Amino acid sequence: MRFRDYGGWGRWPAYVPVAKRRADAHKEMDKLRKKGQTITPVTIEGRTIARSFWGKGWCDHMESFHDFANRLPRGRTYVRNGSVVHLEISRGKIFAHVAGSSLYKVSIEIDLLPQKRWADIKRACSGQIASLVDLLQGRLSDGVMRQVIDRDTGLFPQPKEFKLNCSCPDWADMCKHVAAVCYGVGARLDHSPELLFLLRGVDHTELMSESSVAAVVNQGAAGAKSKRIAANLSEVFGIDLAPPLSTEENAPLEHFSRGRGVMTCAGSESQSPALPCGAPKRYGRVKNALKNVPKENAPPPSSTPPKKRSPKKTVKKPLPKKSPPPSTVRKSKKS
Repeated sequence: MRFRDYGGWGRWPAYVPVAKRRADAHKEMDKLRKKGQTITPVTIEGRTIARSFWGKGWCDHMESFHDFANRLPRGRTYVRNGSVVHLEISRGKIFAHVAGSSLYKVSIEIDLLPQKRWADIKRACSGQIASLVDLLQGRLSDGVMRQVIDRDTGLFPQPKEFKLNCSCPDWADMCKHVAAVCYGVGARLDHSPELLFLLRGVDHTELMSESSVAAVVNQGAAGAKSKRIAANLSEVFGIDLAPPLSTEENAPLEHFSRGRGVMTCAGSESQSPALPCGAPKRYGRVKNALKNVPKENAPPPSSTPPKKRSPKKTVKKPLPKKSPPPSTVRKSKKS
């Protein structure tokens, strides 16, 4: 590595163009791939680093602390030009490779989420999350959203919960390489928001289980309330309310279909045809339809087929003879 002397102010690495830095970093990553390691670089499209609810929430949370404010702008530049060539998130730890004057290793340790804070978050989300997809996509109510992204009691870590380490010669804890990795985490949460829960050491499916239990309890309470109301009505009016009909007894009536059939009452003893209510204009069509309905006391049809009638023979009558036309005789004129 080449160093440059700044007149007694120390020796710093010489400037290396960004294209050469990335090319050298990709060569090192290819060597790691050949050894069987999985390499997951951070790729930013355009200038927007994070677009989703969880990614933007992470970046906004990092920028809200003055301890990180001076170093984060350089980190945004590094992550945008593709310098974070590898980023790995696990339980309570972030590990990355960042391309600079050399290939630097960045390690960030984050304290796990306290159990009391996680219990408060689960209590706030109880019955408020419709599905796991809504949770991961950030489709949350205002109350749940405020609880989750709260600066002090939310899911995101505090500055005192960070332990930063980078192999670069910079003396600051939050160097530009560490800042680039922090922004890289926000970009990664756009595609895999469940990694935030993994980083804090909690299970995001517990929020759904709490919501499901709350929904079942609310449904049971609503059913019990309706039963109490029915009992109070019978006591107030002094009547006995009939029990609810079964599925078979509560079957709907067969509707009359445009005069092509006859409406009968399901479960009635007599199956005699009846006219539909409220259809006087179609009485003529109904009357014609009733003619074809067999009556109850009518004898059953005989099993023997009806006899076929022989067709009548038609006798051709002889045509009358035509008389010859009368002869025309000229009358002579009298002289």
